[in-house]
Amino acid sequence: MSFLRAWLIVAVVSGVSIASSLSLALLPQPAAAQAVDTIVVEGNRRVEAETVRSYFRPAGGRLDQSEIDEGLKALIGTGLFQDVKISHAGGRIVVSVVENAVIGRIAFEGNKKIKDEQLSAEIQSKPRGTFSRALVQSDTLRIAEIYRRSGRYDVRVTPEIIEQPNNRTDLIFTIEEGVKTGVKSVEFIGNSAYSAARLRDVIKTHESNLLSFLANNDIYDPDRVEADRDLIRRFYLKNGFADVQVVAALTEYDPEKKGFLVTFKIEEGQQYRVGSVDFRSSIATFDAASLRNFSRVSAGSLYNVESVEKSTEEMQIEASRRGYAFAVVRPGGDRNFEAHTVSVVFNVDEGPRTYIERINLRGNTRTRDYVIRREFDISEGDAYNRALVDRAERRLKNLDYFKSVKIVAEPGSSSDRVILIVDMEEKSTGDFSISGGYSTSDGALAEVSISERNLLGKGLYAKASVSYGQYSRGISLSFVEPYLLDYRLALGFDTYWKQQKSNSYTSYGVTTLGFSPRLGFALREDLSLQLRYSLYQQSITLASAYNNCNNNASNSSLAFNPTPAYIQSVLGGVDPTNSTSSGVYGYGCYGDGESSLPVRKELANGATWTSALGYTLNYNTLDNTKNPTDGLLVDFRQDFAGVGGDVTYLKTALDTKYYTPLVSEIISVIHLQGGVLSKLGNQDLRMLDHFQMGPNLVRGFASNGIGPRDITYYNYGTSGDALGGTKYWGASMELQMPFWFLPKEVGLKGAVYADAGSLWGYQGPTSWTATGEVNTKACPTCGLQYDDGNTVRSSVGVGLIWASPFGPLRFDYAVPITKGKYDVVQEFRFGGGTSF
Repeated sequence: MSFLRAWLIVAVVSGVSIASSLSLALLPQPAAAQAVDTIVVEGNRRVEAETVRSYFRPAGGRLDQSEIDEGLKALIGTGLFQDVKISHAGGRIVVSVVENAVIGRIAFEGNKKIKDEQLSAEIQSKPRGTFSRALVQSDTLRIAEIYRRSGRYDVRVTPEIIEQPNNRTDLIFTIEEGVKTGVKSVEFIGNSAYSAARLRDVIKTHESNLLSFLANNDIYDPDRVEADRDLIRRFYLKNGFADVQVVAALTEYDPEKKGFLVTFKIEEGQQYRVGSVDFRSSIATFDAASLRNFSRVSAGSLYNVESVEKSTEEMQIEASRRGYAFAVVRPGGDRNFEAHTVSVVFNVDEGPRTYIERINLRGNTRTRDYVIRREFDISEGDAYNRALVDRAERRLKNLDYFKSVKIVAEPGSSSDRVILIVDMEEKSTGDFSISGGYSTSDGALAEVSISERNLLGKGLYAKASVSYGQYSRGISLSFVEPYLLDYRLALGFDTYWKQQKSNSYTSYGVTTLGFSPRLGFALREDLSLQLRYSLYQQSITLASAYNNCNNNASNSSLAFNPTPAYIQSVLGGVDPTNSTSSGVYGYGCYGDGESSLPVRKELANGATWTSALGYTLNYNTLDNTKNPTDGLLVDFRQDFAGVGGDVTYLKTALDTKYYTPLVSEIISVIHLQGGVLSKLGNQDLRMLDHFQMGPNLVRGFASNGIGPRDITYYNYGTSGDALGGTKYWGASMELQMPFWFLPKEVGLKGAVYADAGSLWGYQGPTSWTATGEVNTKACPTCGLQYDDGNTVRSSVGVGLIWASPFGPLRFDYAVPITKGKYDVVQEFRFGGGTSF
């Protein structure tokens, strides 16, 4: 037994050894290292054999199995080949390749909404490039995604491959665009403080309506919906809801409506007011209370996160100016849930000593680097200040050169270094527009203009426009260099020619040719100053029928056509209003409707040059410059004429608008304005330099409809031209509200208002010795009678404001309550235009 057991053990062990040896012999053995010159390439047509061999070129001149595998992977990764095989024959390495076809042409069929050029730019397959099935599949998905982004979720894209001789392939993408898939409804759950209509006004996603074909904000875009969540949250935080949460944005496709239903779920929480405002500093040498003047938050006001953020930014920048480069201002707040108040505390602490290592720019293919970098108040090597970085990001967005701007900080080469990455996506900055419009004062008007906001990628602004209208026409050229000599100084100039023709409100026309350079700079983020110089020439144009003393009774084209008996009484030396008078009646030159004395005198004096220096101080805290709902806009202007030229005066004007939201989406607008024209020296003021007012001061009156007016022949059925005044004031209260029963996208708002104001103080010429008159006996000296009462004009009215796809339009109907005896009323007024 022992012998048998031992024999079995030996046999088993031997068997295992034999089996193992046999198995190893059957496995493929690693190839011996091969010389490079033994590589043979087969099947290649366009790709050179030497190019293929280059993927198998080791440093030592010989190949082992691992190096062959690496070369195989790299060769397949080029995308030049459908298949690659490697074999060994007679001690040689044979690389057999099957080349991919070459794309002859790429075509798109069935696409109507998106042009071929746009699709070609988006796909990776290119004519004369290598055909790849994986790439074609990727391009198919990309085309479908482009259509989905444009609101067409029913799109179908089918690639078709057409084989051609010489290993060439044509690629055809057949597209079934489907119908537009819009947003059919936008709803809100959990909102009680604000209506759904008000919240729809906050977000960018809109419901489809009859005018949706003119815009694309009704197209379902998941990125836009996600951004809307943040807009809703910011809106609530701005209005005191410190605990608000936009829990979810739910989207669902409704096959019956063939569109998306979007629902935002909101948890509002309580509305808070500011209980107290305190300032604390952990820096021993820094007095936090000294920052109080930079706070936009006050006790008792509605808690506003935007005001807190702006206060924090301004405080941190001020601390940096005082030498505390690493100081960090952090706002804090303690909620009193019972009293619904927030105690705001601004904490000033010493932040980490971090420096900016580099500022890297990405995405600016057209805009020059220095145009972007000059918007930063910090540079490489400076202390890292997040408030200044946020300000730079806001400035870059306001340039309107980019679709998006995002600045992020990444770790630098050491723990105290950061790298700022500025990611941008550029957009078109040129505009070509053909505009047309009509207003009750200016008539029909058309304008062609071309402008560029980022000329040559240098941030320059240029615009040229030509306008031609029923009563006005003109040409203008504008240019602005926003950073003069690398300082934040905007240098610009305007050259213009304008011609205002006579119309139903003025008997004369005015031609103006001028040039005006200007220099503007920001004193603060909300305060700016502009200095300017104006040089322009003005001349009066007047039809001959309005500039004679013929007293032609048959002239029916004029405003006043006196009877023959009246003309005979004038020429005979009898004042028809005074039967006891004798001699020549001195108003004969107005007998058949001639223009007013100041107009005729200006015409006789010829062209006049005005040379003036001026400035504008502008304060702007509006939340939106195009459609403001909150904030203050103050514009103070002064111009001094007399730096050379033919006229002298000092003109001062103030214009203030205050917007504040009331209840139920009603916006209150308070508008105050006033101006004074002061005479300097002994030189008389021209009529053309006076303020001319009408609906721009009090609605319900015609252009040039209020203020001093020539009434020389008012008793005989006509009044002359508006003379203008040297002083005016105006006050207006307006309430703007949407039409809640209409979709917001329609863009209609209503307005009710009350206006009051006055214009007075004519100081122009009142007498003039006429020369060259046709009938000098009837007009030896033309006098002027005019009304100049400081009457308060007032009106009430309603308006319709339409942000239409054709441009902004406004309709007003105002009824005067009080007016001057000689004022010209115009109850209905319309104005607007379009660009396309």
